[in-house]
Amino acid sequence: MTSTPPRAVTKAVIPAAGLGTRFLPATKAQPKEMLPVVDKPAIQYVVEEAVRAGIDDILIITGRAKRSLEDHFDRNFELEYYLAERGKKEELEAVQSLAELADIHFVRQGEPLGLGHAVSVARKHVGDHPFAVLLGDDLMDARSRVLERMIDAHVATGSSVVAVQQVAESEISSYGCIRPEPLEGGAPELVKILDIVEKPDPSDAPSDLAVMGRYVLTPEIFDALEEVTAGVGGEIQLTDAIGVLIGRQDVLAYCFTEGRYDIGRKLDYLEATVQLALERDDLGPAFRDFLVRLVTDRGLLDDR
Repeated sequence: MTSTPPRAVTKAVIPAAGLGTRFLPATKAQPKEMLPVVDKPAIQYVVEEAVRAGIDDILIITGRAKRSLEDHFDRNFELEYYLAERGKKEELEAVQSLAELADIHFVRQGEPLGLGHAVSVARKHVGDHPFAVLLGDDLMDARSRVLERMIDAHVATGSSVVAVQQVAESEISSYGCIRPEPLEGGAPELVKILDIVEKPDPSDAPSDLAVMGRYVLTPEIFDALEEVTAGVGGEIQLTDAIGVLIGRQDVLAYCFTEGRYDIGRKLDYLEATVQLALERDDLGPAFRDFLVRLVTDRGLLDDR
């Protein structure tokens, strides 16, 4: 446990300095975070998730060729004038609201030295406050409320909280993995983390609970990041720093089951686009009819 009373979490860090190589050539000239999911760039969903959780101060960690991220959340008076002149009120309100979502700041990582290094860049901005980390590759369904519940757990306990999800044994080597211990008398979705391992071999994995792209961290994580050394590829791993933190305070895991899309993977990106389009009042009915026709005309159900 931390020695000071828990504070409300009002700050978030969104690392967005990666190169997006899995989506080349689409990401050759634009950041992967700006790839559209229906009609919004992926990172906008992440920012909106943070805002829904009560966060009003967001730091986005960027790199070279990421200027469009800053432009997206800034005012564009020429575009706004054009929309106003043509009476496009709905579109005007949509673009103006982007600059009013939260206090959004940007800083460059400088070198792509891993997620842990990206988080360490936020130290001066975060100060001695608890904060959330949201990975831009992971979109969360608004109904899942994962981040809100993680923040509630932090405020109740003062602990850092990591989101985890059960994955197949064949997939565990792609993630950080925890060794959990049930909390006596606690909520069933919360467990104590006894150990955490980055990308273990399936035979060595301490469980089937994989770390996903949401964290609520106490500021002690910054001291831990200074102590860890670079691993494979010269990267500083956030997982390793959380391992250091486990020896100094309780670190909890929030276990969730659904509502996550890893849009860093092409199939999940397509699934997220379809799911979110189906949920839209303006697109859902017509898009649903199209999918039914597509499946029927191509006999896709018959091929299964």
